[in-house]
Amino acid sequence: MRAYIYDDLPGDQRLAHDSGEEVSASELNSLGVLYYKATSLDEVNALAQQRGYKNRDEIEVSPSALGESYETKVRSFFTEHLHEDEEIRYVRDGRGYFDVRDKQERWVRIAVEKDDLLILPAGIYHRFTTDESNAMRLFKEEPKWTPLNRSEELNDNPYRKEYVATYLA
Repeated sequence: MRAYIYDDLPGDQRLAHDSGEEVSASELNSLGVLYYKATSLDEVNALAQQRGYKNRDEIEVSPSALGESYETKVRSFFTEHLHEDEEIRYVRDGRGYFDVRDKQERWVRIAVEKDDLLILPAGIYHRFTTDESNAMRLFKEEPKWTPLNRSEELNDNPYRKEYVATYLA
């Protein structure tokens, strides 16, 4: 895992967009984002049990797995949104990026690869994309996978309000 400020330059979302400004794991923690290196499913299972996760799934994000809907799906994952539940992502294979907002509303790009595990808190605005390899296999725990795209109305969402009060105030 490597985190840095997204450069906001135009171009393919699957490129690194590396500003050169590093973001540490402790800075991610201050946003509620947790990072683990998990080299086995046993480690993932132990963490899932510890955190009370019950639902599990795996998704492969690649042209071969998603077919003609691949480009549409990748664009939809890259739309800024939040979830009302904590979100866990364990990278089984491939590489990609999770972007989260920092306290100054800048995008923090988190480059992930095989064996990286991220936990995003409920209410955090984020987005996701593969890198140029166009392939990633993810383990996910998401009992309520309804993405709520960013809007003014979401400022009143109780999960967003709790996130803001806990991490951004």
